[in-house]
Amino acid sequence: SIYGMHAGGVQSDERASNILDSGSHFYNTYETKDGRYVSIGSIETKFYAELLEKMGIEPDSMAPQMERESWPAMKEKLKELFLTRTRDEWCAIMDNTDICFAPVLTLEEAPDYPHNKERNAFVDVEGVKHPAPAPRFSRTPSSIKGPAPKTGIHTEEVLSAWGVSSDEIKALKAGGAIK
Repeated sequence: SIYGMHAGGVQSDERASNILDSGSHFYNTYETKDGRYVSIGSIETKFYAELLEKMGIEPDSMAPQMERESWPAMKEKLKELFLTRTRDEWCAIMDNTDICFAPVLTLEEAPDYPHNKERNAFVDVEGVKHPAPAPRFSRTPSSIKGPAPKTGIHTEEVLSAWGVSSDEIKALKAGGAIK
């Protein structure tokens, strides 16, 4: 756990200085040549070794993976390398490997990403794509009942339930604070 790592001196409270919070070079997101992003999470030695190989990095040219003092320099090296190719080019290089790697997708791209399509990870509700409810069970399927309510549709109802008087609600409407 994070608490166990903290007690063991491996996790600090300082943001962006730890393995899992973008402090390390091997568990991070990187911009690519086309201004898009990729994410890597190659913590385990075998995944990290394969990452270096696919990126064309000689392992001997890097400090030991867990040498925290070297992370900034190694992060800079990966940053420079990821900027040499587009996101899709990196995806093609990393495809069918055991590297913990994924493209960072836009909201528009996510529903059509092959991994998400294969798993029915998105559903269409009245023309709007939504993440499918999770977890999904075959005997007790869930669903999204309808679209999200329009902004302000329940405002009066909620304010009344909180004890706001109808005169106060009218004043809030007149002042433009609510719809």
